[in-house]
Amino acid sequence: MSSVELQKRVLSGMRPTGKLHMGHYHGVLKNWVELQHDYECFFFVADWHALTTHYDDPYNIEQSVWDMVIDWLAAGINPGSATMFVQSHVPEHAELHLLLSMITPLGWLERVPTYKDQQEKLKEKDLATYGFLGYPLLQSADILVYRAGQVPVGADQVAHVEMTREVARRFNHLYGKDPGFEEQAEAAIAKMGKKNARLYRNLLKKFQEQGEEEALETARALIQEQQNISLGDRERLFGYIEGGGKVILPEPQPLLTKSSKMPGLDGQKMSKSYNNTIGLREEADEVAQKIKTMQTDPQRVRLSDPGDPEKCPVWKLHEVYSDETRKKWVQEGCKSAGIGCLECKKPVIEAVVEEQRPIIDRAKQYEDNPELVRSIISEGSERARDAAKATLEEVRQVMGLSFGS
Repeated sequence: MSSVELQKRVLSGMRPTGKLHMGHYHGVLKNWVELQHDYECFFFVADWHALTTHYDDPYNIEQSVWDMVIDWLAAGINPGSATMFVQSHVPEHAELHLLLSMITPLGWLERVPTYKDQQEKLKEKDLATYGFLGYPLLQSADILVYRAGQVPVGADQVAHVEMTREVARRFNHLYGKDPGFEEQAEAAIAKMGKKNARLYRNLLKKFQEQGEEEALETARALIQEQQNISLGDRERLFGYIEGGGKVILPEPQPLLTKSSKMPGLDGQKMSKSYNNTIGLREEADEVAQKIKTMQTDPQRVRLSDPGDPEKCPVWKLHEVYSDETRKKWVQEGCKSAGIGCLECKKPVIEAVVEEQRPIIDRAKQYEDNPELVRSIISEGSERARDAAKATLEEVRQVMGLSFGS
């Protein structure tokens, strides 16, 4: 595939920790549903990643995998538009992780912000393991094995993508200059024809001597237009102008997602660890019961006591689900004690249940047909493996491991 096509490839994954909740839907799945129409999307179940923190309790992983895939399908991920697969069904992830571990400095792993952060948060677990230290590099392998150009992440995950870029840069620096690289690049320039070759050399000079980013972009577009050079020559010319070697593992870009506004039942971020979630496919009666029993402004002891919406977790749900007219009704009614808390909660219950209805309906066909879910994952894993194998073939070759195969 060309570099431009790879830029349109997106990779994202989730750890299987059981059925998903509305926070996952607003924070990740709605974004995936949009991305699948504009990009070539690979979405994977990160079951190996689940073992980095749940290695001592792996028994729920399998059921969690199938529950989560059904949630994805129910949320609107279309297997005809996106490739869905399970990480452990594509062993190339593990092989690339091993090969990248040979070149990745230990300090890079130790400085990943979430490394120390997770150890603090999960003090009850023994996370002084090789797997936990290396999980950011496994994440890098997940991305690089598909040569994905874009990785949808929240602001807190940008450091992981940056590390992946560094790993790719180091790999290309070490292995991108095959014997006679410069002679081969010069031969590729000659194949472009006199006019294009002259233009390429001018752009090369502008970028390498004056650092003109515009010249780099123009050169990339020029290379992309060439019909009479091979894909290998094209990649060589990309690497030549950038001052490195051939780009074997392209550097991915973070695709920043909007931060999730879905609050939990206590007003904090919705999270299983806070026990404040509404399940993605929860029964309407249970949803109603959870919202009815939510804490409200502690100052409103009696119906006649005025309240302050800013101090009430229910208001945060109105901010997600209510239009301006409804929000005004809440603000005025609460502050004047004109409406009671149960009355205020009713439209939120209706909005959540309404949002869940099509998700629950779609899930039903997959719950009733587990073989269909398994075949979607089997086909997706095959497609993913084909893409991963192509990368590994080239990686093995440049690392001197393609003999006898």
